[in-house]
Amino acid sequence: MGFIRSVLFNITFGVLTLVMAIAGLPLFLGPRPWMDFYGRLWAKTCLWLLKHIVGLDYEIRGAIPTGACLIAAKHQSAWETLALAALLPDSTFVLKRILLWTPPFGPYMAKVGMIPIDRDGGSKTVRKMLAAARAMIAADRPIVIFPEGTRRAPGAPPAYHPGVAALYRGLKAPVTPVAVNSGLYWRRNAFTKRQGTVILEFRETIPPGMDRKSFMRQLENSIETATVRLVEEGEQDGRVIGQ
Repeated sequence: MGFIRSVLFNITFGVLTLVMAIAGLPLFLGPRPWMDFYGRLWAKTCLWLLKHIVGLDYEIRGAIPTGACLIAAKHQSAWETLALAALLPDSTFVLKRILLWTPPFGPYMAKVGMIPIDRDGGSKTVRKMLAAARAMIAADRPIVIFPEGTRRAPGAPPAYHPGVAALYRGLKAPVTPVAVNSGLYWRRNAFTKRQGTVILEFRETIPPGMDRKSFMRQLENSIETATVRLVEEGEQDGRVIGQ
C-alpha cells in the first residue's frame, strides 16, 4: 500500500508542479512578493498531498521565527525544504548554484531571490554569500541554511560545515536551530514515503556575538540533541507506519 500511495503522490506532484510552472509564467512580469506567495502556495499544496495521499502529516513545535534572522536546520529529506518554504513567508534559502538552472524550479527560485553558492569556490564564494545574505537581512527576510550542506539519514554522524559560522559572524544576526525527524518517513533517494507524523521543532534562538567555536558547539548540540530525541519519539510512539 505504501508503494501505491507513493506512486500516486509522485504522479500528482509531477502534474501539479508542471501545471503551476506553466500557469505561473506571467508572475515573472510582476514583483517578487507575488512569486513568493505562489511558491508558498505550491509548497503548502505539496504538504497537503502528502497528508491526503501518502498519510504523512506533520507537527510544528516551538515559535516560528519572523523577520531578519538566520535559520539553521537539520536536513534529512526533501520534506523540510517544502515545510520551511511553506512556514516562512518571504524567506530565502542558501542553496547550490546549479539548482537555479534546474527546470522547472530554477527560474522561479531565482525570481524569489535565493542565495546561490559554489561549493568549490573557496573564500570568493563566502564573500558573495555574505554580500547576498546582508541584502536579505536588510530587507527583513529570514535566511534558511542547512549547515551540513546535504541530507543525512537519522543516526548518521553530524558533519557541519563552516558556512553557517561565516553567516552568523558576518550578519551579526540571531540564529534559530531547527531539529526534525523527517528521515524516518521520507528517506534520501527512497521512492516510498511512509505514513506517520513528521515533527519539526524550532529551538531556542542563539544570540549574536559568540565566538566561532562556541557558536558551532552550541548550534550542533542544540540541533543534534533534539533530533535524536525526535527520532526516538517517532520510533517509539508508532508514528512511522510501513517499510
